[in-house]
This record gives sequence, C-alpha cells and structure tokens, in this order.
Amino acid sequence: MKHVVQKYVIRIIATLVVLISSIVLISFIIYPSDYVLRLLRWGDADVFDHLKFPKHNINSAAPTFYFKKSLNEAGVCTLFEKSSIIDNLDKFLAKTRTQAFIVILNDTILYEKYFSGANRDTIVTSFSVAKSFTSAIIGIAIKEGHIKSASDPITKYLPELKKRDPAFSKISIRDLLMMSSGIRYEEFPFLNGDDAKTYYYPDLRNLALNQTKIIDPPAKYFHYNNYHPLLLGLIIERATGTTVAAYLQEKIWKPLGMEYTASWSTDSQSTQFEKMESGINARAIDFAKFGRLYLKKGNWHGKQIIPAHWISESTEKDQSTDDNVYYPNDFIFKSGKGYYKYMWWGLLRNGKDFDFAALGNHGQFIYISPSTNLIIVRNGEKYGVSSLEWMNLSYGFAGKVDVLLSQE
Repeated sequence: MKHVVQKYVIRIIATLVVLISSIVLISFIIYPSDYVLRLLRWGDADVFDHLKFPKHNINSAAPTFYFKKSLNEAGVCTLFEKSSIIDNLDKFLAKTRTQAFIVILNDTILYEKYFSGANRDTIVTSFSVAKSFTSAIIGIAIKEGHIKSASDPITKYLPELKKRDPAFSKISIRDLLMMSSGIRYEEFPFLNGDDAKTYYYPDLRNLALNQTKIIDPPAKYFHYNNYHPLLLGLIIERATGTTVAAYLQEKIWKPLGMEYTASWSTDSQSTQFEKMESGINARAIDFAKFGRLYLKKGNWHGKQIIPAHWISESTEKDQSTDDNVYYPNDFIFKSGKGYYKYMWWGLLRNGKDFDFAALGNHGQFIYISPSTNLIIVRNGEKYGVSSLEWMNLSYGFAGKVDVLLSQE
C-alpha cells in the first residue's frame, strides 16, 4: 500500500512539473521574455523594487524647505493608543513593518520615527501614492495650457486609440482620474492579470495603447484600474513634450524645496516610460511636503503651484454620483463616508469637513486633514494591518487632534 501511494504521489508531482513547464514555455511564446522573467524572479511587488527597475532622476533645488520641529511624541502616542488595536504606538509601528511614520500639525513635526532599519535618508517607494502626483501634474498641465480641460476626450492626445476602437473617444481625462473609464481591468490570473502586466510589462506605452479594451460606458461605476495612470502619463508626455519625471521635477520637486533628490522607476532601459501606477522613490519627509502643498490649496509661500480650484476639484466629494450604484460595497465606501476623487481617497466628516489621502501598496500613505491642519505620512515594507485600518486610525486620530492643539 505504501509503495502504491508513493507511486501515486510521484505521478501527481511529475504531472504538475510537466504542466507548469508547459505553462512557462507557452508564456515565453505569448509574452515578452522580460515580462515573464520578472514575474518568475521577483514575484509580488516589494519596497525594494526601486533597486531593480531603471529610473529617471528627479532633482531637488535650493532653497530647501524644512518643517518646524517641536516633538510631542507622548501626546501623539496617547491619542493613537486610544484605539482598541494599539497598546503601544512605537511597538505597533515596528510590528507592522513600518519604515517611516511622521505626524505634522500646523507645519510642525510632532512625531518622526523610523523602523525596520530605516532612517530619514532611507529611500521609500510610493506605490500608488504616485497616482496622486500624476493627478497634480495633470492639473498643472491644464493651468499651463498644455491640456485644455479634464473634459477633453483622451483621443485628442492619443488618437491611435480611436483608430483601434471609436468608443475610446467617449472617455475623458476626468474619467481616467475618477477610475470610471469602463476599460477592462482584471487582477488575475497570474501572467494574464492586469495587475501583473501594468507593473512588470517592459513596454507600458505599448500595453496601454494596444491591449486595453472597453467593456462598459464611462462614468458608470468606479473600478480601480492601473491602465488609467499609464494613459495619463502618455497624455502628459505628449502634451508637455517632456518626460513625466522631468515635468514633476520642474513643477513640484524643485519649487517645493524638497530635501532630497528622488527618482521615478521606468518600465525598461529601451522604452524609459515612467511606471505611472507606482514608481516614485523618495524620502518620507519629502512626501510630507507634497501633502502640505495640498493642505495649503496648492500655494507654496505665495506661489500658486497648483490651482486652488484643482485642489478642491480633486479632493472634494463628487455630488453627481449615486454612491449605491457607483461604488462597490467595500473598503471606505461601505461606511457611507468614503469616496474617490481624481486619484485621492476621501472620508467625509460632520458638516462640510473631509479628510483625504494618497494610498499605496503595502500601506504607504499621505493622510491630510484640512480642518485640523494635519498631515500623517506612513511608509512600510508591509501593510501590517489593512489599508482600511490605517485609514480608520488616521481618521480617528485627526478627530481627536484638538487635544494636542490645546496643549500648544
């Protein structure tokens, strides 16, 4: 009986080996070899991918902006520890594989600590926080006249899409920003999944222009889709005549006096298109400055970097949608307070107040609470807890932060 079982197991293993080998072989025939090899070698995305991909540098410029610093670590910890899942903030952040955690109130750093071997100079990656940067530079390109309006059909800048399918002309730039284009996006399965393709494909321009397919009319429903930032990156390139990274450098990175240089990972050496869905690599303190820019309605020491109306349009809830139809019944939408606007995630408070955040894989976020003048930045190697929990923790903290204000 034992020998029979062993033979049976050996046959199953042999069959699986043949099947997997066949799938891999077929994959090399169907897909670019670089794409298949990246998936096989690298697997799931991680925070050290900036060391694997080529990149475009993003330089900083003097004068450097520095936040004031008046630490109140005990006060910050006490407020966070009132949450039922946190007994000790420092231990919680270490346990959740956090790299950087910064709390800034009224332009003053109250808490700034680093974990998992990181420090202030450690490069952290944005993942989908990059989408909020993309939204910002779309607004700047409109201000400068490179793009006429967010209502423009995307085929005005990408006419080859219309040639492939006339229905693309019904999709506007706004639809891409709202994640409501009607373009198909399926996360799985594996090699054929759009998550893998939009992250590892060695020619993202070709992917976005030739492999996208419309399955529904635009503006019908929200569906998170990484083809959207790719298409927006193409529009920025063509409208401005420069690379996305260079445009970000000149319009945001240098004017804000970022403390460090940064980079934007690209798909490959040959095509050098920015990984629009994920790839800004910088320091946590400089991500905080981007949060400050939005907190200040796009104004930086008297200079309007991003139009104030674009900041409002990007972060305030869209009242024209029926949330019960438009949003899925999950994540922040389930509570009835959550919404998505121009690549920012929002949470309503009482009255007209709201908070909003840029969110990325593995729990990266820039959280902004305009009503309390608060910015929270977290970067990490892993989520540790879900994105919803990070949002709830930040939302709860912002709701109590007046206690810290009274201590000033």
